[in-house]
Amino acid sequence: MPALSSSPICSVVSAGDAVAAAVAAQPAGLMAALAGVPDPRKRRGVRYRLVVVLAAVACAVLAGYCSYAALAEWVADLPDEQVARLGLDPRRRPSESMIRRLLQLVDGDEFAGRVGRWLEGQLPPPTVGGRRAYAVDGKTLRGSRDGDIPGRHVLAACEQATGVVVGQVDVDGKTNEIPMFAPLLDQISDLAGAVVTADALHCQRHHVTYLHERGAHWIFTVKGNQAGLKTQLAAQPWKRVPVAYRETDTGHGRREIRTYRILTIGEGIDFPGAAQAIRIHRYRRDLNTGKRSTETIYAVTDLHVHQAKPAQIAGWVRGHWAIENRVHHVRDVTYDEDRSRIRTRNGPQVMATLRNLAIALHRQAGKSNIAAAIREAARDHNRPITLIGLT
Repeated sequence: MPALSSSPICSVVSAGDAVAAAVAAQPAGLMAALAGVPDPRKRRGVRYRLVVVLAAVACAVLAGYCSYAALAEWVADLPDEQVARLGLDPRRRPSESMIRRLLQLVDGDEFAGRVGRWLEGQLPPPTVGGRRAYAVDGKTLRGSRDGDIPGRHVLAACEQATGVVVGQVDVDGKTNEIPMFAPLLDQISDLAGAVVTADALHCQRHHVTYLHERGAHWIFTVKGNQAGLKTQLAAQPWKRVPVAYRETDTGHGRREIRTYRILTIGEGIDFPGAAQAIRIHRYRRDLNTGKRSTETIYAVTDLHVHQAKPAQIAGWVRGHWAIENRVHHVRDVTYDEDRSRIRTRNGPQVMATLRNLAIALHRQAGKSNIAAAIREAARDHNRPITLIGLT
């Protein structure tokens, strides 16, 4: 066997040719979308193109590998044929230390934005006469906590119908989610006509202005952080408002009944653009203990009565709550995110984006059981590479 060249320039050229060919051949694939992610490294000594490493670790996460060591092991165990498909030299593969350093340096918001826009382009069209809906919600990466330093927090936008995360930004520890609302939604290319749902923290006047400028509609929950608005909503004549929609769910050991009363806002409600007020009453019964509980929730929306039926509004409210089960629960339970010890620099955010990507691609492939989909991808090296758009 001929000796391997020690020159990094030779490695870059050969890898670059392979990557260029791969991207040209698969214009709609993930590698094409990631080709523009800025490389944080100096050019001297670069052995592997950034897009190749990102694609390789994305495949590893699709197969359930999530620590830096595990990512490197997946690449090391990959057969030569699949390594070549990714644009890597089979004789020289990225090490654990190289993968770790690179993922810590990559711009987390830029990476998440490019992944999100690519996933947005893969979404099926909304149903005839329907609107696309996005749920905005935050999550703390508990495993990234380091002593007295709290865990990293990310804010994400999830397309409700598919459970696909199409945007994510890091929430700096010196601030909170509120100023990151607009930068997050800037990652979504088209919000015209869409509905954005958010919890009470984001019931903010400047959020309404931003969404109006983007041509989007909104539904915001109202709680104690908007005490005056909540008092105004509670004072409305709800007893005279008939139930507009009712739904019943049974699962997780409980039965829940939700009723929705919706009224057109007149005088007495001080919130810009609000067209309708919503009162949601939740009745819960524990099927094991028989314990009962009730909860009343208020919300406001700019959607007029002729723009959305009660069943649609109920669906969007329910869809917002579902992000906990469809995304956060999967990342915590299936990917064991809360115990991940990745916590340095941009690593936690980049890995969270990779988990979002993996869940989305498995769902787009028709898999509802993500754990089973991961096991299938782990058994077949070709499957993860095919899922990112390489054939």
